[in-house]
Amino acid sequence: MKRIFAPLLFLFSFTVIAQAPNVPTEYFDDPLQVPLALSGTFGELRSNHFHSGLDIKTQQREGLPVYASAEGFVSRINVAHYGYGKAIYIQHPNGYTTVYGHLKNFSPKIEEYIKKLQYQKESYEVQVYPEASELPVERRELIANSGNTGGSGGPHLHYEIRDGEQRPMNPLMFGIELEDTRAPIVSGVFVYPKGENAHVNGSAQRQKLRLIPQQDGSFRAEKIDACGEIGFGINAVDQLNAAPNHNGVYRIETSANGEKLFQANFEIFSFSETRHLNQLIDYDYYARNNSRIQKLFVEPSNPLSIYSDVSNQGLLNVKDSLSYNYTIRVSDFSGNERIVTIPIEGKHQNDIKEDPSEITDFYVPANAGAQFEGNGIDVYIPKNSLYQDASLDISFEDEKVILHEDVIPIHTNITIGFDLSKYQPEDREQMFIARLNKWGNPNYSTTTKDGERFTTKTRNFGTYTLGRDTQAPRVVPVNFKDGQWISGNKNLKVKISDDLSGIKSYRATVNGKFILMEYEYKQNLLTHDFADGVVTDTENQLKIEVIDNVGNTTIFESTFFRK
Repeated sequence: MKRIFAPLLFLFSFTVIAQAPNVPTEYFDDPLQVPLALSGTFGELRSNHFHSGLDIKTQQREGLPVYASAEGFVSRINVAHYGYGKAIYIQHPNGYTTVYGHLKNFSPKIEEYIKKLQYQKESYEVQVYPEASELPVERRELIANSGNTGGSGGPHLHYEIRDGEQRPMNPLMFGIELEDTRAPIVSGVFVYPKGENAHVNGSAQRQKLRLIPQQDGSFRAEKIDACGEIGFGINAVDQLNAAPNHNGVYRIETSANGEKLFQANFEIFSFSETRHLNQLIDYDYYARNNSRIQKLFVEPSNPLSIYSDVSNQGLLNVKDSLSYNYTIRVSDFSGNERIVTIPIEGKHQNDIKEDPSEITDFYVPANAGAQFEGNGIDVYIPKNSLYQDASLDISFEDEKVILHEDVIPIHTNITIGFDLSKYQPEDREQMFIARLNKWGNPNYSTTTKDGERFTTKTRNFGTYTLGRDTQAPRVVPVNFKDGQWISGNKNLKVKISDDLSGIKSYRATVNGKFILMEYEYKQNLLTHDFADGVVTDTENQLKIEVIDNVGNTTIFESTFFRK
């Protein structure tokens, strides 16, 4: 399968498309038989992770046929409320695995297989690893229909290719055809004084540079005066021809006076490292501005494997009285490039505006961890939870801890504990630990209750407090009424919701027999498909039990009739 190339206007291009060695480019077919348009590309910077595949648009609708990219067998099926929703994993003879996520439903043989398991377990959420002989598939065989299940923001197919170690790889390396004549978009470049006594334009603080567009499509920054070790960061996205979405770039390279300093390639990563994206980006800037600056240098605590040809951690050591020409080259997979050049004059200055760093009473060394407590609340930060040493702002108030701002990334869980000994056991049943959002409203934080002590584990700083939920969930029928004949209905739909702690579980029966109801949390909707064949009586007693995260329970009962 050949890739599509097109002439480039006012852009730069590679002479050869970048490609990982020994990757089969003729093996995998497109999983959808429609013109391909992407809403997401491999390696895109997402919240706390890299995007692990392609998000393929499905013409703003659900139900498009999804086909196996190559022969193999279904090695895993996962049905979940969140994440990939309904997902299929196919193991191929060449050692690769393809993944298809956010599906609406499966092909008849796979649907029959998974429905049987769901009824056995009496659960919508299931995960199973079939044997190779159970669900073999042929190349281009229908395996599912596209949907919007799980954590999808709209109808699309999430598609991955993984290697033998289950590491996601960039599917574009395998020969998927996409028309792309647009160069990446650069919206900002930043400079960071990093070394001791380093400074830029008389300051030791991060600065945004003014970029001047050039006639050839490149940018040139205004000259900066600097001295010492400095690094750079960039706001950059890519845009394909078929869609306006801002996607991830494929490669970023930097050099100074022709000597290479840094390269980041979005070709492959492991799921175990994906959260280290928070070291790739300027997390503080992202938290305050909702914009991701990708650092073009490698922090000492950054273990990501996406880097190559890195010299001096990607930092430039600027000497007094010397001149430098720093170049950033941002590329997409089709070879389109955007180039930024930054002239630098080495100039030592004595009167430097320092980067403010307040020392507090709550100092946490990254390699040792710490514990703090006050007002019956304790905070435990294990060793290596933080990437760098930090002085935190912590305030213990009545039943509330203000735990810094969420401007420092946490890699592994910290623990927050509350003493509830002053409350009666019956009062504690409806209480939980909540994290206050930016509007001051409480959001349930998974709470472990051990008698008079409540704890929660989290990877976000912020304000945590005790909440109380006294209201049971709401259950409202959608397409039927009590006592109604619904012989013409293909399904049974019910809305469930909870205002505070959130839905924990639900279970539905008809005439005392379990019925499967799919939960679409984005719409608060439970749906039973009568095609399951478990509702066979004329008169039917429906019972749905819904429980929230503190145990408040609603039991909804209704009678309906069917022929």
